[in-house]
Amino acid sequence: MTLLYVLIAILMFGALIAIHEFGHFIAAKSLGVRVNEFAIGMGPKLLSRKKGETAYSLRVFPVGGFCAMEGEGEDSDDPRAFGNKPAWKRLVILAAGAFFNFVAGVLIILMLFAQTEGIVVPVITGYMPGAEDLAAAGLLPGDRLYRVDGHRIYFNSDALLYLGRAEDVVDLEVERDGVRLKLEDFSIPVRLLTDENGNQVHKRGIYIGVVEETGLAGRLKYAWYQAVDYVRMVWMSLGDLLTGSVGVRDMSGPIGIVDMMGQMGEAGARQGGFAGAVRNILDFVAFIAINLAVMNLLPIPALDGGQILFLAVDGLWHLLTRKRIDQKYLGYVNMAGFFCLIGLMVVVAVSDVIKLL
Repeated sequence: MTLLYVLIAILMFGALIAIHEFGHFIAAKSLGVRVNEFAIGMGPKLLSRKKGETAYSLRVFPVGGFCAMEGEGEDSDDPRAFGNKPAWKRLVILAAGAFFNFVAGVLIILMLFAQTEGIVVPVITGYMPGAEDLAAAGLLPGDRLYRVDGHRIYFNSDALLYLGRAEDVVDLEVERDGVRLKLEDFSIPVRLLTDENGNQVHKRGIYIGVVEETGLAGRLKYAWYQAVDYVRMVWMSLGDLLTGSVGVRDMSGPIGIVDMMGQMGEAGARQGGFAGAVRNILDFVAFIAINLAVMNLLPIPALDGGQILFLAVDGLWHLLTRKRIDQKYLGYVNMAGFFCLIGLMVVVAVSDVIKLL
């Protein structure tokens, strides 16, 4: 992995953090909350300048950042403190970081799709020798896969992903001549077949993928579908983690993400030179941006979602008792969550380093 791709990856990752914190910053300023410091990076300050009431700083490590608002996680007498603002304003501010990350991801996808003339769509083109019985069972060439086990299929890659995770018997929905047909309990088992090169492989036996030319409207539509796909992939990964299908070793932190960006840059360079490398990296950055948006809204202490949950609990407590939960308790919970996240990050970082070695 060349140093150039590593530097690009670090800059891109830092930019996503900056965008996230900028979302909080803009929302806070717009809604009248006092911001004491807006920082990009973590650790000791490299540069710092105060303008008005807010200090703007650039810090050593480009793996984080923060928007320090008055009265965040503690009580404050300042009427412009975060904790003294109405609940709806605090909700908007907390969700703004994830929203900015999501928008950034969608914009990157739009930029990439604007340069694409065709999209590979999940249309069945034929069968491998020995799998012709699928046609007799009702799955025909020209059928476009629409759902697999209830999962909407947008791209050829979706069909490969969900068929790869499915059992031998699946519920399919296909589009044929403009009409949607359901093929419930359809048997499409993985079996030993011969591919086009004469090799023995374990496959389901169908060839999928047709390039569909699209105009501007089609590119916009598929760009949105790609963003939806990335959200689904995050939820799928979380589900696999909770069910034990994957473990901590399969997780990646900043080190692993930078390494993967570098690998994708090299792969893109082999196929399309520097432009191919940039395209691959930007595609991965879009996925990470949407990943950050989803993950930050999880109801985990120290994340935005955890604070939104606390906001909801505080609202319910106020409805029942006419009292508010002391902000110091939110500070305690966030601090505990922060240390737990730091511990997890250390474990994942060690795992990333071991995988690199």
